[in-house]
Amino acid sequence: MATTSLPSAASSRLEGKVALITGGASGIGECTAQVFAHHGAKVIIADIQDELGHLVSQSIGETNCKYVHCDVTDESQVKNAVDKAVETFGKLDIMFNNAGISDHCGPRIVDNDKASFERVLSVNVTGVFLGIKHASQAMIRARSGSIISTASISSDIAGTASHAYTCSKHAVVGLTKNAAVELGQFGIRVNCVSPHGIATPMATKFSGNSVEQIENKVNSIANLKHVTLKPEDVANAALFLASDEGRYISGLNLLIDGGFSIVNTSFNIFRYPHT
Repeated sequence: MATTSLPSAASSRLEGKVALITGGASGIGECTAQVFAHHGAKVIIADIQDELGHLVSQSIGETNCKYVHCDVTDESQVKNAVDKAVETFGKLDIMFNNAGISDHCGPRIVDNDKASFERVLSVNVTGVFLGIKHASQAMIRARSGSIISTASISSDIAGTASHAYTCSKHAVVGLTKNAAVELGQFGIRVNCVSPHGIATPMATKFSGNSVEQIENKVNSIANLKHVTLKPEDVANAALFLASDEGRYISGLNLLIDGGFSIVNTSFNIFRYPHT
């Protein structure tokens, strides 16, 4: 279980709110669960990593956090997770569709396997669809709610990940925008966050590289220097979108990439000499 550095501010920006986080047992999801709870939210962690999920729940405190097993490709399990949140804490204010997978990036499309491609889309797209579908049913009655999904910098630019992963994250953005249009009439906001490369357990697993190797590689190509993107940066972005501070933001794909996606590095016109 990762160690999370929580903000020192005493403000409780999610006081009285209930959040469900898929993929909440590790990486970005775990960090977000810790941050949300720190800011006063009751949290349901939904994941397939049962041991890790229970550990995170225990570290937060089981009066404020519960774990539920949930494979996001199984509609009955997603519905059960939403029902668990409502039954345990009385409502659902925040849905963070964070569960996702990657695949090994074949250098050519002919090297890519159909089953693997469909598996990535099943988790990364269908899982988000099911999360929005069932969370919105709980939120419509309250005429309020915040739904957030984890996309990726690969939702905005090409050539940074596999065909399957890139397709899936583009789809998350489209689904986010469509759902924002539909659900706005009920006071429900729908947004997504798109981070640049982060050394999460998923990234280390599929790349075969260590945390340090991934961070060094990402930093070497980053536009914003002297800072390393961490899971808490994504968690804090989700916190903003989930809180009342983001109460009029909907349909946004928030890029957390230090300006990486806005520059064509081939021009290279703003390089200062090394000092």
